[in-house]
Amino acid sequence: MELNRMIDHTILKADATEEDVLRIIEEAKTYHFYSVCINPTWVSLAAEKLQGEPTAVCTVIGFPLGANTSEVKAYETTDAIKNGADEVDMVINVGALKSKQYKKVQADIEAVVEAAKDNALVKVIIETALLDNEEIVKACELAKAAGADFVKTSTGFSTGGAVVEDVRLMRETVGPEMGVKASGGIHNEAEAAAMVEAGANRLGTSASVAIVTGSTGAGY
Repeated sequence: MELNRMIDHTILKADATEEDVLRIIEEAKTYHFYSVCINPTWVSLAAEKLQGEPTAVCTVIGFPLGANTSEVKAYETTDAIKNGADEVDMVINVGALKSKQYKKVQADIEAVVEAAKDNALVKVIIETALLDNEEIVKACELAKAAGADFVKTSTGFSTGGAVVEDVRLMRETVGPEMGVKASGGIHNEAEAAAMVEAGANRLGTSASVAIVTGSTGAGY
């Protein structure tokens, strides 16, 4: 697969303006990125501008802390789909995971999976920077058991982003049938290729244009 078709072209910063979001959308159309990943408030705009285009609309749920209730996350998911989202990236309840409240974590993911049903693909952000290896494995197992489509490394808003070793561990844990998305701190083609080699089949980055053109760029 070509690298551009593995990229969720991302803008999630709080101060992103409509002009910023429109630029991301146009870049996604120009470079044929897999999706744009935007905050929920911009979903309807993106869906309108990308109608008829091969680029999907991705948004985030329970972002960036994952500390909302499951009911709120489910409502966010329903609302996002109504507004035109094709994919939702939800943040797990990190505190519950670290408290070993595994049934609660799985039920939280299941609430979003159920809300998405057959209408949107679900990626589960496990926030690897806050987890040890045992917790990464457990989070992946819970996401898989809950019926999610992908596990994802990071929000890009915590203490760190994607790490090759974490991506490899995630892929080993979920096996070949589930998606793995590396996100956070991917700035160039070499870093992107390393994530793919480790097992990622989707990349979340705001440095997408730099990655596919070989130029230098900063990215989330």
